[in-house]
Amino acid sequence: MSIALVTGAGSGIGRALAAALVARGDTVAVSDLDGERVAEVAKELTEQGPGKAFASTLDVTDAEAVAEHYRSVKADHGRLDLVFNNAGIAVGGLAEELTLDHWNTAIDINLRGVVHGVHAAYPIMLEQGYGHIANTASLAGLVPMPMGIPYTATKYAVVGLSMGLRAEAAVRGVKVSVICPGFVDTPLLTSANPGLPDTEVSRNVRGFAKQAQRRLYTAEALAGDILRGIEKNKALIVAPASGRAAWRGARMSPSGAVRAAQAAVARYHRQKV
Repeated sequence: MSIALVTGAGSGIGRALAAALVARGDTVAVSDLDGERVAEVAKELTEQGPGKAFASTLDVTDAEAVAEHYRSVKADHGRLDLVFNNAGIAVGGLAEELTLDHWNTAIDINLRGVVHGVHAAYPIMLEQGYGHIANTASLAGLVPMPMGIPYTATKYAVVGLSMGLRAEAAVRGVKVSVICPGFVDTPLLTSANPGLPDTEVSRNVRGFAKQAQRRLYTAEALAGDILRGIEKNKALIVAPASGRAAWRGARMSPSGAVRAAQAAVARYHRQKV
């Protein structure tokens, strides 16, 4: 039985991860900015068992709150085996439509939120001499994704952070992975630009996602991929198969990947006419 921590667990990938962990018997600290929703998640998962979940309200942009939460989980359970720094938001729009608020909010949640989680979890795991940190990035952190470049920029940063930390952490007994899913059928696809000005892209992220990836992946299938990747200590956990194909293509031909992204932008402009 593992002691695990999942941020952004009120819905989507975080909830599916927590459910998979509880289903295998783990004890899981689930947190989310929406405290009521994550409390409901914890109750439902614990009732299903055989593991259990307990909930906390957490704003990952608050570094001290994150540190206190991670320390309290360790103090209450004596160890911290698995940490999933998963909380994030979607930001969509053409570069010329985006305000600095779009940029800053994406950076604060998607990047600084992960930084805060790593900064809190890593010292605990160094003291233990073991543990596994998994940071949620995106396929958009491996291939060029236009029409939402604040999101893309933060996800590339999370990939770089995770790979660099993995190299440092290995000799200290701590494992690090980064999760890079393609389009997953979660509320993120219908709640882009939260608290920010809408754009035509943000109002139809789900539609654009289905154009790019005909069949949206389920959060439950992704959670299974993630746990199998963790068991194998994979550096990069990329899913589904179409995402892995896109990643391979981008590695083989970066210019070809950019041309494919250009074609998507051109299709978007044609649809607007």
